[in-house]
Amino acid sequence: MGDRLLVVGFGPVAVRLVDELLPEVAAGRLRVTVVGAEARPGYNRVLVGEYAVGRTDHEALELVDEPAWRGAGVELILGAPVTWVDRSARVAHLAPGSPVEEVGYDALVLAVGARANVPVLRGINPDPAAVAHLPRGVTVLRTPADGDQLRAVVARRGRVVVLGGGVLGLELALAAHEQGCDVTVVHHRPWLLTRSADRAAGAMLEAVLARAGVHVVADAIAREVVLHEGGDFAGLRLADGQLLAGDLLILACGTTPRTGVAAGAGLRVDRGILVNHDLEADTEGRVFAIGDCAEVLCADPTCTVCPPRRGRGPAGLIGPGWQQAQWLAARIRRELDSDPEPMEPLPSIESDVIRLKAHSVEFAAAGEIDGEPWESPCGRSVALWADAAAGSLAKLVLRDDRLVGFIALGLPRTAAELGLRYGDGAEVPADLSVLLRLDGPDAVDPGSPSPTATLCRCAGVPAEDVTAAIEDGCRSVAEIGAATRAGTGCGGCRPVLQQLLDRDGAVAH
Repeated sequence: MGDRLLVVGFGPVAVRLVDELLPEVAAGRLRVTVVGAEARPGYNRVLVGEYAVGRTDHEALELVDEPAWRGAGVELILGAPVTWVDRSARVAHLAPGSPVEEVGYDALVLAVGARANVPVLRGINPDPAAVAHLPRGVTVLRTPADGDQLRAVVARRGRVVVLGGGVLGLELALAAHEQGCDVTVVHHRPWLLTRSADRAAGAMLEAVLARAGVHVVADAIAREVVLHEGGDFAGLRLADGQLLAGDLLILACGTTPRTGVAAGAGLRVDRGILVNHDLEADTEGRVFAIGDCAEVLCADPTCTVCPPRRGRGPAGLIGPGWQQAQWLAARIRRELDSDPEPMEPLPSIESDVIRLKAHSVEFAAAGEIDGEPWESPCGRSVALWADAAAGSLAKLVLRDDRLVGFIALGLPRTAAELGLRYGDGAEVPADLSVLLRLDGPDAVDPGSPSPTATLCRCAGVPAEDVTAAIEDGCRSVAEIGAATRAGTGCGGCRPVLQQLLDRDGAVAH
């Protein structure tokens, strides 16, 4: 493969890959060049929303110790978008005005992520390349600079309109509301969190948000962004003529993998950049793709790792991307060692736990969530409990006494326990009410997670590592993160980490 590795993209997944390879770079066994389109080093994009509402600062977003990386020998080229790749010459060409015009490579990793979707609305330009030129007061909230717009509105307790009722949209809406803003959420489907909740859970979530003071307009079609005479955002007009006035419009309409550079290089693309289960985008094993831009697709009907001819599209989650980065780094190290032994295949991640990270609303879901209690398709059983007055709901989907999917609303400890059992594949208690009572006054501890249960799915941290960190003196979630990486990705596992701290008698958050 050679010793010149070029990484295109500088998001959290690229950072994890280079972090894993730093010892090889420092030892002179590998030369790594990272090319990033943004002028700053890689940062945790998942936490931009937290920054935007003032709950964290710039330092908390940082992922790269730039002096340490450069000292180890990593070459960083920032503010330099790659325009095209000449695979025959093994050269990546950079945009005019970049510090260099081209970079050669022996192996290429595309970690270019995804771009925010800009809907087709009167009053704005839906061209993806025009995101930086959206009207003042309209943002997709992908960068710290975008976050500064919301930060300014939050500071004066302004009015925020969020277009999109998915996880990101609701997290931002709740965070802004909790900071004192007047918030309206517009969603084009009949119920919120359409991909992660069924109709009952989505409807109850809407009621919970309404009680909390967040206005929701569901099953609505947005038509026009209305601007003041000076060009600033004034309001969002819906198809029925209703005008939702505001100081800021957040477009939380999902993302699309970046495939342009790969397509221009003659690589196959579909929803993302097509790779096999070895993350190879070409037939020579010199070009790889990881993270939100990568779509795993294996056409080999005899393959025992990938479902034949069925792609695993980009998950849009940081955990699967980090896992790909860690696996690819291990492969690169093996090739540097000329190790002929085959590697264990990259594990298949069909789904992951989705958590709504908000102070006032607790929601988590994973796996198979369809079906009703009076149905038992394919040997499954469904248990459902709901309390509309309390805004609480739990739905468990079981197969052979094992949890294959769940929804939990308003039940933080139950959600944490279900997340553990879903990830571990452990059997659930014969009396399912034990799980519900975790959030009641007569809380019953169902037992500690097994040592091998994955607590932090982003960083792949098992329970035994977290337990060891607590035994070694960690007394807060932040200290556990510094010691194990747990909780440093999306932050969804932090309630579970705090639960273990509470069991151990450490109460600091």
